[in-house]
Amino acid sequence: MITTRVRLADLARRYVAGPLDPRFDAERRWYARLGAGPDHEAWLLTWLPGQETDLHDHGGSAGAFLVVTGEITESLVGDGGLADTTLRAGTVREFGAHHIHRVANRGVVPAISVHVYAPALTAMTRYRLDRGVLVVESMNRAGVDW
Repeated sequence: MITTRVRLADLARRYVAGPLDPRFDAERRWYARLGAGPDHEAWLLTWLPGQETDLHDHGGSAGAFLVVTGEITESLVGDGGLADTTLRAGTVREFGAHHIHRVANRGVVPAISVHVYAPALTAMTRYRLDRGVLVVESMNRAGVDW
């Protein structure tokens, strides 16, 4: 599935083992770039209860995220709706280059996660689900929109 020399899940675990300085923002999800290599980049994200992303892809990058604390719910499109999976602390989720999902903290405590992408993110497309069909809402570019 993942074609990089080192599995993205293993990279996420390496970044989690390093120093992390998470912060929380009541207004929006907080994130900071942890680091990068020639074939990847890593991000630290924090999630207060109720914070979530839109449905989105990663512009052709494969990825993995590791839940450091709390729990994160990932929603995937299937059978005309969304199917949810709750991932608890210590769980890692790898995905391919064409993965579309929504990520949320539906729990009652703050959550922290580390996300690794290969290659580094250059774009993301945001979607909405309209009667079971994905519709493009916007396209965002690295260095311009985040």
